[in-house]
Amino acid sequence: MTPVMTECDELSLPYDTVLDESPDFSLPQTLLCGQAFRWRQLDQNTFIGAAFEKVCQIAQTNGKIVVSCQSAGDFDAVWRGYFDLDRDYGALKNRFRADPALAEAVAKAHGIRVLRQQPWEALCTFIISQNNNIPRITGIVGRMCAAFGRPLGGGWHAFPTPEAIAALAPDALAPLRAGFRARYLVDAARRVVSGEVDLEALGTLPLDEAQAMLTRITGVGVKVAACTLLYGCGRVECVPVDVWMRRVLDRLYPGGMPACTYGYEGIAQQYLFHCARTDPGFLDRAARGRHRLTYFEDSL
Repeated sequence: MTPVMTECDELSLPYDTVLDESPDFSLPQTLLCGQAFRWRQLDQNTFIGAAFEKVCQIAQTNGKIVVSCQSAGDFDAVWRGYFDLDRDYGALKNRFRADPALAEAVAKAHGIRVLRQQPWEALCTFIISQNNNIPRITGIVGRMCAAFGRPLGGGWHAFPTPEAIAALAPDALAPLRAGFRARYLVDAARRVVSGEVDLEALGTLPLDEAQAMLTRITGVGVKVAACTLLYGCGRVECVPVDVWMRRVLDRLYPGGMPACTYGYEGIAQQYLFHCARTDPGFLDRAARGRHRLTYFEDSL
């Protein structure tokens, strides 16, 4: 693939990995659904972004997925895991279809995958996401990387390290225009650097202990902790509950997520969240369907 021009520098991404296109992977559905904030859409099915101190371009075209990397080993070292390519989403969706509402959700959002991001970056971006919207979150994250992250070429920067942010006073983050979240970011960095919050342990601790560790951070509540665990630590059993998922749970699953999702509730919620947010009629249809099913079962 030819070098990509971003901002004023030339960025070379000469190492291509070509995969067969899959119905279980849609770039727009995965990269524009609010789980990551460092991707730019170049055209309908081409994106460029950064993670793990690497830049890549990924495109779906002519029945193939082309992942263009900076170095020869980047695909296996970074992007295979980042895009969760070793997980069988087709098998998971077949499980989820046992629930009528989820059957509709996976049909509409068939190509969503849950990204596996760096825990520190996920923690910070979801701190920034509080009372915010995707364009503004993306802007704050971009300014944070440009101000405090290591240059990667082509105008891209690595996500700043906890050490870099811990050394700052909250006022030093004023150019980010993050508002009240600045002191939360500094507090998070200092707790990570001190070891009070052990990012590596979050992937294996019992879920309640991992959540308790994260909520020691000023400004981190249950929802931000859950987002960090799901998107940054691979805890696919974790369900972040925002206003959209609260509506889903209240109307469809007041007793909790359905049995067909056990162990993968976080992946299942991604389909439900997408449909609740983007399809105004989804919850009404699903609730009516659930009522009819319950009436039928009760009448047997």
